[in-house]
Amino acid sequence: MAKIIKPLNDTQIKTAKPKDKDYTLSDGNGLYILIKVTGSKIWRFNYINPVSNNRALVSFGSYPEVTLQQARQRREEYRTLVSQGIDPQERRKSLIEQSVIENNNTFKKISDKWIELQKSKGFTNNTISIIKSSLENYIYPALGDIPINQLKAKDFIPVLRPLESAGKLDTVRRIIQRINRIMDYAVTQDIIDINPVVRMSTVFKTPITKNQPSLPPSELPRVMKALSLANIELQTRCLIEWQLLTITRPSEAVSALWEEIDLDNKLWIIPAEKMKMRRDHLIPLCKQAINLLEIMKPISGHTKFVFPTLKSPYNKPMNKETINMSLKRMGFKGELVAHGFRSLASTALNEHGFDYDLIEVSLAHVDRNAIRAIYNRANYLDKRRDMMQWWGDFVEQASQGNVSLSGSNALKTVND
Repeated sequence: MAKIIKPLNDTQIKTAKPKDKDYTLSDGNGLYILIKVTGSKIWRFNYINPVSNNRALVSFGSYPEVTLQQARQRREEYRTLVSQGIDPQERRKSLIEQSVIENNNTFKKISDKWIELQKSKGFTNNTISIIKSSLENYIYPALGDIPINQLKAKDFIPVLRPLESAGKLDTVRRIIQRINRIMDYAVTQDIIDINPVVRMSTVFKTPITKNQPSLPPSELPRVMKALSLANIELQTRCLIEWQLLTITRPSEAVSALWEEIDLDNKLWIIPAEKMKMRRDHLIPLCKQAINLLEIMKPISGHTKFVFPTLKSPYNKPMNKETINMSLKRMGFKGELVAHGFRSLASTALNEHGFDYDLIEVSLAHVDRNAIRAIYNRANYLDKRRDMMQWWGDFVEQASQGNVSLSGSNALKTVND
């Protein structure tokens, strides 16, 4: 006849005193409490491993930290697993390992790894900063600490809705692109099986693409006249003409370094880390651009930047919005922005019949490797020099020779 074990109660456990040897009090169905000679009381569960068919023992913790009720609940959970052919200890070990993996694979941690990968691919520091800021401001606060394998589109959508309601549709679009790339990266690392947000953009409004305000080439004389009459600093005026002549982006123009200028070969070599296309960008300098450098040399030659801030210690470049603010003060609000100079130049060069590929490379839209089949390096640079000099002459002609700082006549006036 099987021995009938009477379940324990709290009074029995509390009043159990240590003896000269360890002893046990059984609660039945494999659960008992071990009373140590030291007086400590430890819950244990004895069961038959369903896989090996060997007897196994597991501790549930100490009493009273683990109560009688909690110990019994754990026992029933373990007995259920055993009845299903699962070893409870292996299951617990697996859950702990899974928890560790998930804690190491939160959305933020995987995002950080993806961002590091983009750095190794040559993304500019400015681009990396923009990516990180968008995630830190809009995604991490709500979802950054959640394991990436637990996230679905339905988790991101309510986080992005306020941005959509505020009309920041382009910001929403860019953030969704970044989330998708992070999820794709997680798939390649075998962290998740599929990208769960691949169609998420379809539930948001589509941003309307607006061209940067620009003017036709025929309006350039009006721009140059306004520039000559503008109440702005000499350095600011030089910066405006520099961007116009080099057809660069505003951020590239303001961050020009003296060490990037090769006066012997009349080249401005912008390193890959500063370029959107993440490759070195060579810009042949026309004589008008060289004239601007001659004006700036006495002003900023002792600093690293060609166009440093106007205030000491001159260790930073001018703000990339400097040109836009100046154009507004000159009366071109809504008509022309700094980026619009590139469109103006592109229109003029295309209308004159210059090779489309040369124009696109000069705008840093095309990797120069893509046109190696068309031009060898020497011929390619010579053709670009001719084109950039034509553009410099075009700008000087639009200035009527006595308005542009970069024009030969104007330089005499400046130096007198």
